[in-house]
Amino acid sequence: MEISAKTRLLTVIGDPVAHSLSPAMHNAAFRALGIDAVYLALRVPAESLPAVLAAQAAIGGAGNVTVPHKEAVEQSVARKTDVCARVGACNTFWTEDGGLVGDNTDVYGVTAALDKIGGTHKGERWLVVGTGGSARATAVAAAERGATIFVRSRDAARAKAFAAWANGLGVVTRVANGPVEVDVAINATPLGLAGHDPLPVDVNHVPGAQRALDLVYAPGETRWVHALRERGIQAADGREMLVQQGAAAFERFFPDTTAPREVMRAAVQRALRA
Repeated sequence: MEISAKTRLLTVIGDPVAHSLSPAMHNAAFRALGIDAVYLALRVPAESLPAVLAAQAAIGGAGNVTVPHKEAVEQSVARKTDVCARVGACNTFWTEDGGLVGDNTDVYGVTAALDKIGGTHKGERWLVVGTGGSARATAVAAAERGATIFVRSRDAARAKAFAAWANGLGVVTRVANGPVEVDVAINATPLGLAGHDPLPVDVNHVPGAQRALDLVYAPGETRWVHALRERGIQAADGREMLVQQGAAAFERFFPDTTAPREVMRAAVQRALRA
C-alpha cells in the first residue's frame, strides 16, 4: 500500500485498541478495491476523547469506536442515525458539513453473526452478559427479533439500570443473578481478550442454551467458546460480528461501494492465525 498526500485516513479509537483487527480487515478491503485510503488504530484515553473527536471533525475524519468509548461518542456527535440514538452507543462515525455523524452497525453485526450459527426466533430468551455499548446493541437486536432478555453484570446497579433501559425499548428484560434457562447466551463484555480472564459466565449457569455468541475474538477462539462447545452448545466467537459490522461501516464510509465481505473475512482469519 502506497501512501500519498491524497490518501484518506480512517481510524478506530478505543482503549485498549492494540487487539483490534479492524485495521487488517479494512486495509485488505482497500487493497482489493484499489481505494486510496489507510485505516489505523488509535489508543485514546478517556480524558483525550473530546480533543480527538474535535480533531476528527476538523479534518473530515471517519472511522470506528470500540470499548470503552461507544456511549461517550454517541453523546458527542453532532448528528446521529436513528439506530445510534436508539442504542445509545456509537461504533461508526464520519464527517458531514463539518460535524461528526454517529451510527451503530453493531446491531446488524450481532444479528448477522447469530444468523450464522442458527436463525433466531420470536419469543426466544437471550442472556446478555454486560451492560456497555455492545450489550445495548444486542438489546436492540433482541427487540427486532422479538426476544426477551436476561442481563447479567458484576455491577448490580448497572444491571438494574440496563434492564430499565431495555424495558423502555419494549424488550422484556430481567436481571439474572444466578443460573437462568435461556435459548441464546451472548457475551458482550471484554472478558476473553486476555488469556487469563475468567469466563464471562459459567456454562452451568445457562441451562438449555442451544446457541452462544462471544463478541470477543481471539486466535483459536475464546476459552468460553471452547467450554460451551464441550457442552454441545453451538458457539462462535466475535470474528463474524466484526466482519459484518465492519462491512456495514465500510459502506457508510464509501456509500457507492459494496464492501468486499469475503476479502474482509479472509483478512480477519489470517490475522487470527498469525
